Amino acid sequence: MAAKDKVNNIDALIEATKDENINERKQNWAAFVESTVVNFFIDCKLEKLNIEDGKGNKAKLVRQKDDSIKVEYTSTTTL
Repeated sequence: MAAKDKVNNIDALIEATKDENINERKQNWAAFVESTVVNFFIDCKLEKLNIEDGKGNKAKLVRQKDDSIKVEYTSTTTL
């Protein structure tokens, strides 16, 4: 994948999430990881990806030997 394509994919990821408010992001972390992040992971043909939003939400994606994707994520909520 060319560098320009990677930049376009990152821009698309940012664009997909820019209109969300903070409360929606907290509530939709799992959905975001399982959809937008997984699609980004597949499109860029990545082997490993770790992401963190700076508010305690983290996710780790790893491509398995059988080409499946293992997804682990945590989310933190302040009450």
